[in-house]
Amino acid sequence: MSENELIAKFNDAGQGQVFEFYENLSADEKSALITQAETIDLTEIASLSKELLSGASDIGVDFDSLQAAPYSALPENGGDVGLWKKAKACGEEALRKNKVAAFTVAGGQGTRLGYNGPKGTFPVTPINSKPLFQVFAEKILYAIKRYDCSLHWFIMTSYLNHSQTVEFFEKNDYFGLNEAEVHFFSQGLMPALTPEGKIMLESKHRIAMSPDGHGGALRALVRSGSVKIMQDAGVEALSYFQVDNPLVHCIDPEFVGFHLLEQSDMSSKMVPKAYAKEKVGNFCKQGDTYLVVEYSDLPDALTEKKDDAGELYFRSGSIAIHILSPNFIDRVGSDTAGKYKLPFHKAYKKISAVDALGKTVKPDSENGYKMEMFVFDALPLASKPVIIETDRSSEFSPVKNPEGVDSVISCKEDQQKQFARWIRAAGAQIETDADDIPVSKIEISPLFATTEIEFAEKWASLSEQPSLDNDLYIKP
Repeated sequence: MSENELIAKFNDAGQGQVFEFYENLSADEKSALITQAETIDLTEIASLSKELLSGASDIGVDFDSLQAAPYSALPENGGDVGLWKKAKACGEEALRKNKVAAFTVAGGQGTRLGYNGPKGTFPVTPINSKPLFQVFAEKILYAIKRYDCSLHWFIMTSYLNHSQTVEFFEKNDYFGLNEAEVHFFSQGLMPALTPEGKIMLESKHRIAMSPDGHGGALRALVRSGSVKIMQDAGVEALSYFQVDNPLVHCIDPEFVGFHLLEQSDMSSKMVPKAYAKEKVGNFCKQGDTYLVVEYSDLPDALTEKKDDAGELYFRSGSIAIHILSPNFIDRVGSDTAGKYKLPFHKAYKKISAVDALGKTVKPDSENGYKMEMFVFDALPLASKPVIIETDRSSEFSPVKNPEGVDSVISCKEDQQKQFARWIRAAGAQIETDADDIPVSKIEISPLFATTEIEFAEKWASLSEQPSLDNDLYIKP
């Protein structure tokens, strides 16, 4: 539509304030504002104003009927050994037939870590300081070689780090991956809203926008054409993981197998919570519907509830590791008003905005809402959802903080502990301290092995096994 038609559309929607200073802008500033405004779905904004800004809760859970969601336990924790073997065989066959792809949510910056750059470029391994992106790339490349397959990798960036991320991969020659199978696209944005539902201006020519949450990944996969690429390539299982967790099994045949055997739309991994109020989402069930309830939303009585064995009843913690079917992503990511539409959640924040004179002001208190979607809200929409258990020490050690819990330090220690376990399982001896951290540093390249079983196979095949008395980097 023309410039005048767009402005008229905003006026008709009661959002004319977006163009309040338009006549006094430069040509470039006008163009920038129009470009932003064209991306906004005014029908959606009107719906959000009505539904979320009316004061109604966006939780929508009947806690009286809430149950713990069932899951497939690991074999060592009483799970069905035969089923896990069947799932692994199914997943491996799917990999050989090029039916699996990887997806990393990587829109964040390393600001909280005191690092200037995309979080995926942050160095994380204990000896070589490999960046997160390299760890994932090597795990994916290992799977490609092990299963002699084609494996697409989709990476969702943000408007803040897209160019830097692409340049990082180009500079590093895509870490040995096929450039044509690595796909980058940016996360969507949503305008900030006043308590009255008005779109906020950050400056005279710029709308106050923020990322639409990790749930927005499903929209972005559709709008970027990524889902079409998957569908054309015959992909049936997309492995979803976030950029801050270097222990994640990017390509897990067992997980893929569970997903495909059940013909699930969406599958998830859980870990038993370390304690009742651990800050992770809770996998729950209401009637026949699976859902995740945030730790902050679950009432204390349910958070502390125990089962007959004295264990936490709601013990299944969500760690943001999923598998999604491309056709399901297509339905959810394309729906902006129907039964597959993901809900938005509101967060009341301090948002820099223009005053009546057009001057940008930083507020002293909260003044507007940022809107975001959560990927786990797709779970209630999924047919035949699957939840399987994974081992926390083997797959979950996120890098979120510079020190303390979920920090750079704790993650490097967890990597060291994992490598020590692998070495012992392979029949070798390694000296560790009281916390089971190797006295001499060790790092195992994902190109050598990505699991304990794979490491044991490779270790046994070495003609000469290296000494473990000094710092050691094990690679092919």
